[in-house]
Amino acid sequence: MTTTRPGKRAATGSLVGLALGDALGFPTEFKTVPLILSVFGPWREMELSRRARVSDDTQMTLAVGRGLQAALEHGEPAPRRLERTLREEFVAWYQSPDNDRAPGNTCLTACGLLKEEGRAWQDASQAGSKGCGANMRVAPVGLVPGLTGEQRAGAAQLQSALTHGHPTALAASDLTAHAVHLLARGTDPAGLVGRLRSYAYDNRTRYHHTWLGDLWTRSEDRTPEQFIARGWDECLDVLGRLQEAVRTASPETDPCLATGEGWIAEEALATGLLCFLLFPDRPVTALRRAACSSGDSDSIACLTGAFAGAWLGAEAWPADWAGRIEYRGDLSALGALWDA
Repeated sequence: MTTTRPGKRAATGSLVGLALGDALGFPTEFKTVPLILSVFGPWREMELSRRARVSDDTQMTLAVGRGLQAALEHGEPAPRRLERTLREEFVAWYQSPDNDRAPGNTCLTACGLLKEEGRAWQDASQAGSKGCGANMRVAPVGLVPGLTGEQRAGAAQLQSALTHGHPTALAASDLTAHAVHLLARGTDPAGLVGRLRSYAYDNRTRYHHTWLGDLWTRSEDRTPEQFIARGWDECLDVLGRLQEAVRTASPETDPCLATGEGWIAEEALATGLLCFLLFPDRPVTALRRAACSSGDSDSIACLTGAFAGAWLGAEAWPADWAGRIEYRGDLSALGALWDA
């Protein structure tokens, strides 16, 4: 079911929510739940630090957003144009002095190779990596208006493939962008997992040649269809676990126990979604649950925030939290542009 919520400003809500989740989860990453509780107190009362500093998750989300907007300024986001603008943004992030937030090795290695003039992006892509670093930054693809379904899927997979070339990273990024898009359009969260599973089945053997080129040849798969199906099958497996967890998991239990710790793409998607779906109309509680988790807490929480903000809009977030988030101006500018 899809409903409309006039004036909710889904893009602004999603981008700000992503950054808030990132900032809330950044201090708890790499900590066990008992340690988080001992340091920060009861999880339902966790507070955003006065200096709401974000990680590379938000920085790279902005890089994707800027690259996407730059491509759109010249017309439709054609694959070669988007590859060029994303590559420029990723290299700029890689070389920035602000790139000091414990970024992942996959992103650093791939962006270092993308910096080399004349190197095909497929040769920079880390074909064996399905880390969460690609789908934690993909929300802008689900928020920017005017894309067709094929363009949205292709752009989501391309931005992943520039760094994370494993088929599961591609599929998880596609699913994440699709979920954000559905929620921004008013799709009822109660039916979201079923919609995502249907989408995965429908696209299971669809390889986007015009967006990905010959990326699949970096694998040992015999065909591009076999290559991409591996990614969708892993995502379908975790979506099945997510569907069961939404029905049975206790909100008081570490969400990572149900759907994984989020270091890899499909688990980050599932656990971020689980935290949102446990509290679809209580976005701050959802962020706190995501941040108080035993896995990749900042990436899980930033995905939770992206989903919640897309569903509820900009007014979902406390003004005093949103007002002190790092990169607030950049996030709000992109959100306002797309909400308009």
